[in-house]
Amino acid sequence: MTVDERGGAARGPRLAAREVSVGYGGRTVIDGLDVAIPPGVITTIIGPNGCGKSTLLRTLSRLLKPSAGTVVLDGADITGLKARDVARKLGLLPQAPVAPEGLTVADLVARGRHPHQSWLRQWSSDDADVVRRALEMTGVADLADRPVDALSGGQRQRVWISMTLAQGTDLLLLDEPTTYLDLAHAIDVLDLVDDLHEAGRTVVMVLHDLNLATRYSDNLVVMRDGAILAQGHPRDVITAELLREAFGLRAEVIDDPVGDRPLIVPIGRAHTLPRQV
Repeated sequence: MTVDERGGAARGPRLAAREVSVGYGGRTVIDGLDVAIPPGVITTIIGPNGCGKSTLLRTLSRLLKPSAGTVVLDGADITGLKARDVARKLGLLPQAPVAPEGLTVADLVARGRHPHQSWLRQWSSDDADVVRRALEMTGVADLADRPVDALSGGQRQRVWISMTLAQGTDLLLLDEPTTYLDLAHAIDVLDLVDDLHEAGRTVVMVLHDLNLATRYSDNLVVMRDGAILAQGHPRDVITAELLREAFGLRAEVIDDPVGDRPLIVPIGRAHTLPRQV
């Protein structure tokens, strides 16, 4: 059970991994991991390259089947659910998704409605309304008729998030949504993610930029070597000792001058002031 940051009532997690082990080609990446995703907040998974961040996200989304343990979605083993039923509850934006050449923005976002289609239920005006709202929420309605491959990186990420929104789920998993974006576009996308969270969605994402993860997250999951080192609010988790243990990084942790979260200042060999003893 969890209690939200504003002291609200405790609620159990909608998504959790219980003693999960998973790997590739005979190599175990995650071994006996337990994690519960708090509802109604932004959870960000951080850790060094190769520690299992994306593997965990793909396992939580059912793209990877664990060799042991269970992923639970709304109280049920996710492997026992139909793919269409999972897609109606959980939206996933994978790393660096690629759209077919020439596909328009509107057509891509409309693909988010596929889990709601069947031979008994074809495309309807309700589906069109959902797509329109998703385009408007992400600020790309004016791009609806443009090919996806003609957009900038930031625009494309907004379009892919729009497609995920069109699924109509309130649980979103985003694997490195700021990859290949410059800092201004990364902030733009994360502001959008925060808006979606404020509108009532639970978000789980993987980020590499530690300060962006700290700024935009309510809950951090810190991984190393396929295990969880720490989990909790950034103010409770981020310390110089934790950064050294997880990343081998020497850093100072100070108060963010423009926010209410800690700010990480890496320490290298060059251009640093003499440290007072």
